[in-house]
Amino acid sequence: MDTDEELSDSWWGRVKYYAQLVVERVECGVNAVKELLSTLTIDERLGIMLEFEDLDPDKFALLVTDVPQWTEWMA
Repeated sequence: MDTDEELSDSWWGRVKYYAQLVVERVECGVNAVKELLSTLTIDERLGIMLEFEDLDPDKFALLVTDVPQWTEWMA
């Protein structure tokens, strides 16, 4: 049976994995990022964007500059 810590580690592992995918998809354009995020829960999307900012602050800044309404994708 999973413990809360194991569930948390599993969730955070998924978030880190998807954050790396977001970093890669920025190269493909905003729609590629938006499409990936649309398949996830709001908690995952928020965690991914936080991790994305930590992983690659320059690409994160580029995204938020190009698409200031990115926060609408979080809803």
